[in-house]
Amino acid sequence: QVQLVESGGGLVQAGGSLRLSCAASGRTFRYAMGWFRQAPGKEREFVATISWSGGNTYFADSVKGRFTISRDNAKNTVYLQMNSLKPEDTTVYYCAADIDSSSYYYTVELGEYDYWGQGTQVTVSS
Repeated sequence: QVQLVESGGGLVQAGGSLRLSCAASGRTFRYAMGWFRQAPGKEREFVATISWSGGNTYFADSVKGRFTISRDNAKNTVYLQMNSLKPEDTTVYYCAADIDSSSYYYTVELGEYDYWGQGTQVTVSS
């Protein structure tokens, strides 16, 4: 079992920044992590992912160049740094763990993630 707890969401003006954190527990932190987001009435969509080595990352086109993902394996935490935020980034953000991943593996596929956090709300005002 893996427990994931997100934090860092909030209200920010357009052009501002937020850093989301996701703290993992319950299993050695050697698995790929991802961030997704879901607006009301819409499907959950991929945002960013990172391999457990930290060496490989991938981003959705909509956030590329604005968001970065990183992890601190000593703290069992993954981060999503969000810069140049836009009103369309407003939604709930979820972190997820793909526990069956090798050191350099990552995936954008929602169905490959095994555990999910409860989500954190990000609101960007115009």
